[in-house]
Amino acid sequence: MAHLAGSLTDRAEAIAEPLARDLGLALVDVEHVREGGRLILRFVVDRPDGLSLDAIAAFHRALEPVLDAADLIAGRHYVEVSSPGLLRPLRRDRDFATFTGRTVRVSTYAPVDGSKEFVGRLDGLVDGEVRLHLADGRDIRLRREQVAKARLHAEF
Repeated sequence: MAHLAGSLTDRAEAIAEPLARDLGLALVDVEHVREGGRLILRFVVDRPDGLSLDAIAAFHRALEPVLDAADLIAGRHYVEVSSPGLLRPLRRDRDFATFTGRTVRVSTYAPVDGSKEFVGRLDGLVDGEVRLHLADGRDIRLRREQVAKARLHAEF
């Protein structure tokens, strides 16, 4: 199979997304990390009606031979598949639409109004701006490119 253009995670996502969709899953994230001296290509999947270990295992079984055939990775790597968990990251623009109305934690690259961390109700992504309603009653708009990280937030 010919190599696809783009970063390793972009190429892996292009391969994994249709496989996930065929299994009724949504591909939430792909990351390439080094943990404990191991190189890991991690895929995070979810399903609106809940995710089972069987579904995760089925995706893993379908994914590995396709990744091997694509020859994306030089050297020894581990492939992991997991669920996004309670504090799910919001990475794609569509995630901001899906989780509108939920409480999120957003970190910015540089301070905005004196802060780099915001927790509030997500009012969506509108015209390239992440809109939040904060607990103190303020509404804040952050340009998408200002957002370093965003994830669902749960109070315990």
